[in-house]
Amino acid sequence: MIEFQDVTKSFDDEVVLKNISFKVQRGETLIILGESGSGKSTVLKLILGLIKPDSGKILIEGSDITDMTERELVAIRRNIGMVFQEGALFDSLPVSDNVGYRLYEEGAMEEAEVDSEVQQHLGFVGLEEAFEKMPVELSGGMKRRVGIARALVGNPEIILYDEPTAGLDPITKRTIVELMIKLRDMQGVTSIFVTHDLHAASIIATEYAASAEDGNIDYKSDSGSGLPSSINFIMLMDGGICFHGGYRELKASEVPYVKLFVN
Repeated sequence: MIEFQDVTKSFDDEVVLKNISFKVQRGETLIILGESGSGKSTVLKLILGLIKPDSGKILIEGSDITDMTERELVAIRRNIGMVFQEGALFDSLPVSDNVGYRLYEEGAMEEAEVDSEVQQHLGFVGLEEAFEKMPVELSGGMKRRVGIARALVGNPEIILYDEPTAGLDPITKRTIVELMIKLRDMQGVTSIFVTHDLHAASIIATEYAASAEDGNIDYKSDSGSGLPSSINFIMLMDGGICFHGGYRELKASEVPYVKLFVN
């Protein structure tokens, strides 16, 4: 679904990413770890085509987006949902317009159809009652959930998360993480999760969602089911990748920087 081939990116002569390469397979979750300024968010901007690499190639579903025009990138972005840090909602618009913003801009659906899709995605994140609310009326966690609902519009196969659990209390953080797990396991979404929150990352790596008999979703700890094979970690350091592997390998790594981060 996503491939970086020897990608380098600099800002003002400062190299942020240096010849990094990795692949994200369909249905895989890639968790990118690293300290502030290590280039985590830069990776997401490159995937969206918001910035161009200085060298190397970026492929999305086999298409090389490196030199695509803005018009060409529009089609690629339709299959990518982005969950921004803090939710990044438009303060002047109600929740319904925030979630349905892309559909209103495209103008291909009737208002009633847009409202129906918005309600569907708000239902997925448990916020049906927030349809007419303004962002100022929402808590921080609710804004993040609205941000996830907005990212789901158009049913993209790829979701990018930029620090969606930052600054949240443990209960709200758990809610956000469970939504991410549900998208991965119940809808097969391919995702990249950028974070320095190892606790949230560990939950994503060790739990899975399953349908319960009462129709609800249960979240269970992995017990050797093979799930971790679809979840991989990358750790960025000094512009490069100092670790790439599964959660168990991450915890057992002898790389000094990884040990410092994990422990």
